[in-house]
Amino acid sequence: QGKLVESGGGSVQAGGSLRLSCATSGFSSFIRNWGWFRQAAGKEREGVAGIDGTGRTIYADSVKGRFTFSSDNDKKMLFLQMDSLQPEDTAMYYCAAGPLLGRSELLKGNYGPWGQGTEVIVSS
Repeated sequence: QGKLVESGGGSVQAGGSLRLSCATSGFSSFIRNWGWFRQAAGKEREGVAGIDGTGRTIYADSVKGRFTFSSDNDKKMLFLQMDSLQPEDTAMYYCAAGPLLGRSELLKGNYGPWGQGTEVIVSS
């Protein structure tokens, strides 16, 4: 019965930065796929970034070069460093657990459970 709790969201001006955190607990193994997803108003939840058990990361084209996914095995935490934020990045951001093995695609159907989300608002 894993649990995920996101934090670090907020309101920033375009060009600003935020660092999201995701505290994990209750998972049999931290060595697995993890993902960051976001859902903007009126849109489907979409994959933003993923990391596998070897530390390899993948990013949506829309955030590549601006966002960085990292993890801390000791603290069992995930982080999403978001730089050069744009209004289009405005959304609820969620962390989620993925498969234990391999390198999962950033598809929401491959992930769960999910955190409660943290809101990111980027103004022009």
